[in-house]
Amino acid sequence: MFIIDRWEEIFSTIRKNKLRTFLTGFSVAWGIFMLIILLGSGRGLENGVRDQFESSAVNTLWVWGGETSLPYKGFKPGRDITFENTDYHNIKDNVNGIGHIAGRTHVWGDNTISYKNEYGNFDLRSVYPDYGIIEKINLIEGRFVNPFDIEQNLKVAAIGVAVREALLKETPALGEYINIKGIPFKVVGIFEDDDGRQDNQRVVYIPITTAQKVFMNRDRVSTIAVTVASSDVAESERMEDEIRIKMAQRHNFDKEDERAMFIWNGVEEFKQFLDLFAAIRMFVWIIGIGTIIAGIVGVSNIMMIAVKERTKEIGIRKSMGATPNSIILLIMQEAIFITGFAGYFGLVLGVGLLELISPHVETEFFRNPDANLGVAISATILLIIAGMIAGFVPARKAASIKPVEALKDE
Repeated sequence: MFIIDRWEEIFSTIRKNKLRTFLTGFSVAWGIFMLIILLGSGRGLENGVRDQFESSAVNTLWVWGGETSLPYKGFKPGRDITFENTDYHNIKDNVNGIGHIAGRTHVWGDNTISYKNEYGNFDLRSVYPDYGIIEKINLIEGRFVNPFDIEQNLKVAAIGVAVREALLKETPALGEYINIKGIPFKVVGIFEDDDGRQDNQRVVYIPITTAQKVFMNRDRVSTIAVTVASSDVAESERMEDEIRIKMAQRHNFDKEDERAMFIWNGVEEFKQFLDLFAAIRMFVWIIGIGTIIAGIVGVSNIMMIAVKERTKEIGIRKSMGATPNSIILLIMQEAIFITGFAGYFGLVLGVGLLELISPHVETEFFRNPDANLGVAISATILLIIAGMIAGFVPARKAASIKPVEALKDE
């Protein structure tokens, strides 16, 4: 019964000061609302950038040749550094810590591909088998290029769903032959891009050795991709240095010549990306907490005023035997209720707005802005703590009121 009386008193006090309570609660609700919106927006940006990374293995070193800029052992600068199959095998056999390795060379020119009376121009890439794993190619039918295709220089192809739809229409594609630059290739696999990006589905993959013999007339590998088995930044940097030294020795250029060969370290880049968004999240929390603190100050001030207005009432309570703890509990309960209710309203409004706009604001670098369960729990805990802080100082002041002085108060 005592608990019910306490709640009735709290609601009675709120009804007497509707506008003041509303404005104070609004500051708390606004702080939580902005915190949720900022965290959700940061999450959306993080999701978009993460998807860009995860379209291929994030623990990958991409290696390609450039042009020398330093003289070395009698060689003048300005030499093109190009890789061959022997470079691929040298890295594969002699560099420790490799998870997967693949080479890639685009086939340039008029890449007209046809099936019967249907024609199209598509992106033609020649690759080693592990390229499908590194690029996370999602096969929906058949298989990708395999080692036997490489060894035997087979004329086989894995095609994107956009290629199948453009050329074969409703015809079952596996086992059919498509003409690439007038040469028949057997379709052995069909893949789709998980992100739904159309340009990634307008690709045809063929064995690199076949392309070298049929289309390029040279043993050329334009890019070599290596995954770091441990996904450790320090290990990726060690492998990067080892690859650079070995290629410098094979192609006679200074290993300090940064323009002779380029290595993009996906492990390092991904770690920097994670660190950046961790810093952004911390910054958002600081802003959000700062805004909430402003609301807490408002709640604390209104409770101080309430205590001042109820000085005589509190004195009467204490003269009738009310303990300081019961007075503290009453004031803190009211502060926690105002803070909790207003904050929860801001939380629900923020989450609801994110859910409402999420399907309509998806772009290449911004996806699924949301506030996950962890954020909601953290915000709820923050609200409870905020309410306790807001009510503690006024409650202590109320508890310290002496009955005799309170009864004299006008």
